[in-house]
Amino acid sequence: MNSVTVIVAGKLYVDPKDRDRFIEGLRPIVEAAHSHPGCLDLSISPDPIEPGRVNNFEYWESQEALDSFRAVVPRPSVSVEVKDDQVLKHDIAYTGPPFD
Repeated sequence: MNSVTVIVAGKLYVDPKDRDRFIEGLRPIVEAAHSHPGCLDLSISPDPIEPGRVNNFEYWESQEALDSFRAVVPRPSVSVEVKDDQVLKHDIAYTGPPFD
């Protein structure tokens, strides 16, 4: 099987009053990902403009690395209702500099 880079990225929305607690509750997932083989980057962060928006970015060496992490990922330490999510997985066949 040919391995391709995988990016999972997008945004999700929670009640603005719960956003910081929600992000902090996902901290164990981010910490675990950073030390997991095949994780090139993972970030869950508050959007600087929209109060209830949370940005998600994951960069994986391969689908196998992502699947391996999902099999052992810790559970969030808080329960917050996600009102909407627009997060998609992208299989990347080519990677290069952003400005040629």
